[in-house]
Amino acid sequence: MSTVNEDAPTRTTDTVDDRHQPEGPLELALGAARLAHTDSRTAERQARAALQAGPGDAAVASAGERALGLVALSRGDLPSALAHLRRAARVAERAGVGDRACEARGTLAYVVLLAGASRAALRELDRADATRPQGLTAARLSMQRGLVFHELHRLVEAEASHSQALRTLAATAGDPLLEGDVHANRAMARISLADWQGARADLDDAARLYLSLGHLGRTAMVDHNRGTLEALRGDLPAALVAFDAAADRYRLAGVDPGLLDVERAEALLGAGLADEAQSAARAAIDRFAAAGNRVDIVQARLTLAEAALLAGDHDLAATEADLARTAARQQRRPRWAALAGHLRLRARHLAGERGARLLGGARRTSAELAAADWPVHAADARLVAALVALDLGRHDEARAELASVRRHVRSGPAELRARAHHAEALWRRTSGDPAGAARAVRSGLRVLDELQAVLGASDLRAHAAAHTAELARLGVELAVDRGDARGALAAAERARAGSLRFRSARPPDDEALVADLAALREVEAEIAADGAPSAALLARRAAVEVSVRDRARHAAARPEALPPAGSAEALTGLVDALGDRTLVELVEAHGQVHAVVVHGGRHRLETWAPLADLQHQVQRLQAGLQWLTAGRASPAVLRLVDECARRLDDVLPVGAVGATAAPLVVVPSAGLASVPWSMLPSCAGRAITVAPSAALWSGAASARAPRTGGVLLAHGPGLAHAAAEIRAVGQLRPDAVRLTGSRARADAVLASMDGTVTTHLATHGIFRADNPMFSQLQLVDGPLTVYDIERLRRAPAEVILASCDSARWGVVGGEQVLGLAAVLLSLGTRTVVAATMPVPDAASRRLMVRLHHHLAEQVPMALALARARADLLGSRGYRDPAAIVAAAGYECLGAG
Repeated sequence: MSTVNEDAPTRTTDTVDDRHQPEGPLELALGAARLAHTDSRTAERQARAALQAGPGDAAVASAGERALGLVALSRGDLPSALAHLRRAARVAERAGVGDRACEARGTLAYVVLLAGASRAALRELDRADATRPQGLTAARLSMQRGLVFHELHRLVEAEASHSQALRTLAATAGDPLLEGDVHANRAMARISLADWQGARADLDDAARLYLSLGHLGRTAMVDHNRGTLEALRGDLPAALVAFDAAADRYRLAGVDPGLLDVERAEALLGAGLADEAQSAARAAIDRFAAAGNRVDIVQARLTLAEAALLAGDHDLAATEADLARTAARQQRRPRWAALAGHLRLRARHLAGERGARLLGGARRTSAELAAADWPVHAADARLVAALVALDLGRHDEARAELASVRRHVRSGPAELRARAHHAEALWRRTSGDPAGAARAVRSGLRVLDELQAVLGASDLRAHAAAHTAELARLGVELAVDRGDARGALAAAERARAGSLRFRSARPPDDEALVADLAALREVEAEIAADGAPSAALLARRAAVEVSVRDRARHAAARPEALPPAGSAEALTGLVDALGDRTLVELVEAHGQVHAVVVHGGRHRLETWAPLADLQHQVQRLQAGLQWLTAGRASPAVLRLVDECARRLDDVLPVGAVGATAAPLVVVPSAGLASVPWSMLPSCAGRAITVAPSAALWSGAASARAPRTGGVLLAHGPGLAHAAAEIRAVGQLRPDAVRLTGSRARADAVLASMDGTVTTHLATHGIFRADNPMFSQLQLVDGPLTVYDIERLRRAPAEVILASCDSARWGVVGGEQVLGLAAVLLSLGTRTVVAATMPVPDAASRRLMVRLHHHLAEQVPMALALARARADLLGSRGYRDPAAIVAAAGYECLGAG
């Protein structure tokens, strides 16, 4: 949160530009203090001008030095701030100018606290109080005392001090700017006390007062604190809107953003965005270190430690937590020290440490966290203690730890209730009640759904599911342990692509977002035209991508359009939608791959093979296909591909389930997402549909096919056979709209896609592993990204992407998926045919033409693709490397 600590009164209506108002040196210096957090550059010039104009005047010297101290504080330069403020206090005290001395000492107290000396800060407040301040000076000192109390987490005292400041102001002639500052600072205390209504009222009052006085830069702090409020309430889109507005206003005002980057990173951690949070926290650590800010750097290190934990970097998490804990103890801040100890504990546990020493540490950490008012983290520490006790065989001790957490299942914030349900599940599991444990898991996942449901942006929803992964994994294990096929399916579905069942909310249709997407295409075109793009050009692209990403995240959530994945309603609908098809959903538990097979209304659970063995064979098969793609088609490579496919088929017998000719629906686990299913010998010629989740497949299969809508055929640049492909397909679809050459621009393609029955795009495809939302199809004027596709009002019913890597998706947040095909399915597209790997251009063209021949005969998409594969391999022979890769590379996703 952001604080305000400057405001020496001169007049009731001061603006950023005071050049046209004649003032004496003292008024000039006091006005500079008021401007420090609004326009630091003007404030510095004004303060120095005052010092030059009033030499020998102690009041001017003190006020000018204090103003320069506040300017340094606004820029995050604590050493300079301390030096100026100490000079301000000494000058005023020597001359007996009490008001100026009080103001300087009160401001100095806060900066001393930021530098890490809490006792010294309280002594400075006592020295300020000894000047016996009256009126506005007394009100200001009460506000400064409230700021110090807030930093020390003495929240009730902080709110009381700010309220006292407002009462004192009401009894005087008043100062609207100081009143605005007190409201802004009291809002922080109320946010920390979870008094949302009171905090909003204070922020509204502060904004009103700042705007009426022309202090637009100061409103950055109001937006900053609104962001913190909304993040703590769980409304991440609203928080990001406020944080981004604050960043813009801080930048325009030339004011240091304080903890903005750290608190924005903490909000992103709530959505599971570990990499972004790490980058922001590292930058903040460097900034605070350069400024000598020893207090805020602790919070930045804690954020980095938490981000590292989420990213699986346990060593980094432990190192940063240790540094933060040491600093917090030196500063006598037990609350932050306790949080650092908790992160250190989690790092040790996640890194695999077990034993009585860790158990004792978990218990001590939990007690520290409870005493420091960290209830959610205290519950986490008790869960760690319980898990370690279970590993040690101390079941009674584990149950005692779990009992203290499970009592929160009906009260407290969602994060605490989710942990309570987790504890309930473990408690019932150790009590021999697996059915009760499964119910507790489902309850916990429903609570976590509350957090995900408020997110409108696809990437936020997907990453936020990271918080459900551990609980969902427990649910799968419970079901597998008791041989419950239906329960295993339900548990897996709760963790699998759940973000896609929330219909994606289009980003706001604002001109800035559209302009950013156009700018991205422009810079990509420049990079493509430049054989060796400059660092400046690449930096420009990165900046535009950040702007696109951040604007898209402002989207509000839509109401959930599908029943909860794994619910009885969803599973019943799945059986009805399958008909004569067979579903195989793969789940992972205890290092093994298990298959839930659903056919004819019956569910069964099969155990197939160790996950590590399967992944090894998949990697060998993928390597062989890559060699074929690269033109290294020796007999040895062909034998390797055949051998790996046969071995996978032996241990992953997907094609052996159900009736031989029945269509097959495969829902792979995250660890087996890259299996080329059509290459397994038992799947040859069979209609296979792959889906991120059974619930998503069921929704797509149950959706009515559109009665109206056209056909779009388009191709991008740089593909030798793309134009021929579109011409050949166009002969089969003479009614189609064709966008070729210079007509195939992103906006035109997007507009023509909207509401079509079938869209066929032949383009270069690029999958972005670093951010799947920037995965793209190359058109004549640049990329068509996932962000562009989310702007569709009505998604095409069927989409065929003759593009490399267009079916690939990134797995995030446990088993959530993001990518071109995944987002099309979430938008309502029933079926997508796309490539999971790079595919040879000529062979791809032949396959696509054959696919449309079969579609013209009214053959369903999955079967049409199976027949097109057979045509391609049959016509060219099974030894044609390009045909093998093209046949293996395309999958039918969705309804089929």
